[in-house]
Amino acid sequence: MKSTAFCPISDRRIDEHVARLNGAFTVVLLSVFLVSGSIIPIVFLLIDFGLRSGRWYRYSVLSSVSKIIAQTVGLKPALINAGPKIFAARIGLVFNIAIIFSFLAGWNTPALILAGIFTTFAFLESAFGICVACLIYPVVYKINLSFKN
Repeated sequence: MKSTAFCPISDRRIDEHVARLNGAFTVVLLSVFLVSGSIIPIVFLLIDFGLRSGRWYRYSVLSSVSKIIAQTVGLKPALINAGPKIFAARIGLVFNIAIIFSFLAGWNTPALILAGIFTTFAFLESAFGICVACLIYPVVYKINLSFKN
């Protein structure tokens, strides 16, 4: 059987339950922004996604809390390749930067639209394990290749 999956690969492995809990926390924080208009949750997410998308993933507050919750409720670790989640964290980082830029520029409607899209993506990850970043990775990869050629 031929596989059509095309995602970034990493030598790291992460717990899928932790990734999905991270998604749930992201939904909550984005919802706080959408309801209150306070940029503080987005700045927090910017820092946390920055940590998770690089070498400092161990310092992510959301991941640390998610690990504690997963262990406390007795979820057996479901290890998966970290590559797609690292790519997703980088996409999340870009969303956070765009939301902050839009907000600071006074473009409230674009900031809210971006936050709404980001909330939808995080909800899909959290509730259904659907990684939208994995779905768009092949497109990003092809665009990157076209610039190199």
